[in-house]
Amino acid sequence: MKRFVIGMAAVVSLFATGAMAADLAPKPYVKAPPVAAAVYGWTGFYIGGNVGYSWGRASNSETISNLATGAALFTGTSSNNVNGVIGGGQIGYNWQAQNWLFGLEADIQGSGEKGSSNLVCVGCNNDGTNITSVLTQKLTWFGTVRGRVGVLVTPSVLLYGTGGLAYGGFDTGGSITGNNVGGVPVTVAFPGTSSTRVGWTAGAGIEGKISSNWTAKLEYLYMDLGSVSAGPIATTILVPVRTNAGASYSSGFRDNILRVGVNYQFGGGPVVAKY
Repeated sequence: MKRFVIGMAAVVSLFATGAMAADLAPKPYVKAPPVAAAVYGWTGFYIGGNVGYSWGRASNSETISNLATGAALFTGTSSNNVNGVIGGGQIGYNWQAQNWLFGLEADIQGSGEKGSSNLVCVGCNNDGTNITSVLTQKLTWFGTVRGRVGVLVTPSVLLYGTGGLAYGGFDTGGSITGNNVGGVPVTVAFPGTSSTRVGWTAGAGIEGKISSNWTAKLEYLYMDLGSVSAGPIATTILVPVRTNAGASYSSGFRDNILRVGVNYQFGGGPVVAKY
């Protein structure tokens, strides 16, 4: 009996030692399964709105000429700011290829940009006094049609460049003031022009996802709408001798636009990606 008990104790001790050894033995490494993360896609149509400010610049040239001969009696240049608040809407489509994005966008803007400049022709009147002219400019609206190319620096942040066609309604006008015979000041209005100008635009921006369907953006554009001209208009201001005179002008417009906006993307649901 005593020998049986001793034998059982030895067997139990052997199993216990094996179990401890099994616990201490190194276990094989098992890689955790990949975690699926939701990444919002950018492909699809979108529509949105924006508001901002524009710092425009008008470069002006004015000529006073002898209507009988066409000879220029005076030519001067001036420039002035054409600034104001802008606001409008945009619509577009994005194609996403991995972390690259390609798109087309069109926008239309209302504009409060306006400005004016003075130009003085020293001693141009018959009596030796000055002739002063005022040129005015106003951008009432504009729009663009642009391509966009960008890179997704993160799945939800886009840096992009953009460029294309620009067009807008640009009004110009003004007046010229001098002295006629007898020294009585006379003011003659320039023929006002109101036309749709066509030019180009280029810029860059940053846009970020704020939800599956909404994005917010900050954008800068440079816009060139070319030049407008008017005249010559016959005046009763006689320069520099008593003969019929005419005044004409040209005004070129360039613009710097900074705006913020939001877009709603149709079908911008999550795309499952593994990391």
